[in-house]
Amino acid sequence: MFNFRTNLSPSPASTLIHHTHPLLLLGSCFTEHIGQKLAERKFQALTNPFGIVYNPYSMLKCLKRIVADNQGFSTEDLFENAGLWHSWEHHGRFSKPDKQEALTGINAAYREATDQLKKADCLLLTFGSSEVFTLRNSGEVVANNHKMPAALFEQRRLSVSEIVENMLEVMENVTRLQAAPQVQVILTVSPVRHIRNGLVENQRSKATLVLACEEICKQLDYVHYFPAYELLLDDLRDYRFYAADMIHPSEVAVDYVWQFFSDTFFSEKTRSLNERIEKIRAAAQHRPFHPDTEQHRAFARAQLVAIAALKQDVPKLDFSAEEAAFLSFSKQPPNAD
Repeated sequence: MFNFRTNLSPSPASTLIHHTHPLLLLGSCFTEHIGQKLAERKFQALTNPFGIVYNPYSMLKCLKRIVADNQGFSTEDLFENAGLWHSWEHHGRFSKPDKQEALTGINAAYREATDQLKKADCLLLTFGSSEVFTLRNSGEVVANNHKMPAALFEQRRLSVSEIVENMLEVMENVTRLQAAPQVQVILTVSPVRHIRNGLVENQRSKATLVLACEEICKQLDYVHYFPAYELLLDDLRDYRFYAADMIHPSEVAVDYVWQFFSDTFFSEKTRSLNERIEKIRAAAQHRPFHPDTEQHRAFARAQLVAIAALKQDVPKLDFSAEEAAFLSFSKQPPNAD
């Protein structure tokens, strides 16, 4: 019997994640995938309050500012380019044509992040690339170059020791927060390929991140490594598991990694709860051909009963959107006999 794959096998983590645990996620676009999966299953997850951030230095800079709790942004932190106001520490989704609107959105997200970190039981940090861009005039590492002229930047690769030292410093500050003394940290390396500089350079960049994660986990017993990168590169190991751009993982690959994440960090009870939630979400997204029939009204009422049972088991679950949808279908129409 031939084995044409090398499988990674999940092992349950020593510390598991539950729906009652507030979570804060920071990092690359792969973080968005995991954050969306968590949000869909009603976890208390806040994802990327600075937007997508690829390099560890900028991620840890964001986290350091969040820990400080009093380092909001001012108009001096913004600059204008091509009719939009940007921040060097934020993704382009925060950029706006109006300077004050951009600042308001940035600070609202910052306040949400500081509140979440104070109560967070778990941090999920996804490193995307060890390549960074620094401003020539100041040496500042930027999270996003916002399509500014290349002459403004210098590019370099972070060292393993640089990443580790920054991580240790930031995590020392995080664990000092009175509200989160037992925070657990999940480190992962994004499987998204950064090949603009070349395939060899991408592998060296990823290798730097993997080695840094190893050293961080050795030094901090509350930090755990999740092998998202290895699942794509060594377990699935096929271009059919990438999107058409051959850079980002496909939907099937994301689902595979999510299942591995579930088997690693969720108890059997949590996985069962996720299945019940997924059934309700699927029912809410269903668009009936005949919504005014008694059959569909009975279906909507049954979903409301299922939601009530779930909320009794876990009172903090938010089903307001689904409840509103089912309530609109569950009632008799005004002109009914």
